[in-house]
Amino acid sequence: MESCSSTNTWAMQADSLHHGEVVFTRQQTAGRGQHGRTWYAPPGVLTASFVLDRLHSSQLPGLSLAAGLAVIYAVEDLLPDLSSKLWLKWSNDVLIEERKLAGILCEAASRGSHTRVVVGIGLNRCADFTQAGLDPDLVNSAVSLYQVSESVPEELALLERLRHYLLQVSDICQRDGIAALISQLRDRDFLYGRPVTIELAGEQLSGQAVGIDTSGRLLLQLQAEVKALVSGRVVWWKDKTVSSVTD
Repeated sequence: MESCSSTNTWAMQADSLHHGEVVFTRQQTAGRGQHGRTWYAPPGVLTASFVLDRLHSSQLPGLSLAAGLAVIYAVEDLLPDLSSKLWLKWSNDVLIEERKLAGILCEAASRGSHTRVVVGIGLNRCADFTQAGLDPDLVNSAVSLYQVSESVPEELALLERLRHYLLQVSDICQRDGIAALISQLRDRDFLYGRPVTIELAGEQLSGQAVGIDTSGRLLLQLQAEVKALVSGRVVWWKDKTVSSVTD
């Protein structure tokens, strides 16, 4: 469709959709991000939602990280010059050059004996954020493919590759859980070794990010303990330091 308010909302409400089907629009007018934030999608942002119908609720934690891997593999397939340059920032962002290339929103609803998951992806393909009139902080923290690569894949090519890898990681999570992807997740863990501040349930926790566990939780080294975080928002980070915790 040419325009809709939110591809995730549309996909969650459409009972006629089946596993592997995609809702795609060139103009999303009321996109949603994690924790109730607005997702800005000026022209040039690829916005699509992918339906996954074969997951159990116990397999949902960490799914946004698995979806992030799918985004990375899809982009690298089409743009080999970006290989090994894309990173996952827990819990739902894909970065390049420390700037946000894509965001992911996973939403779930019970469908009888199984759970429907809609994986919403906003990927900055060829967006000009300066011309979009957004807040300077948003402009400076975002990046589009055209800024980091000599070529930009066509929308349908990206959608096909995204769907291909999302179905792959979905099958892996269904069969073996997120733990089966832990080595790939750790290889792409942008926050590892960095001092960070996480906003969680109205409070902020500051410590050193020391990895992702086999449930997809962020491990945060505090003064007296390592805390495993299921959710939260990274509000600050700095350059890596030498970690005092080993895997």
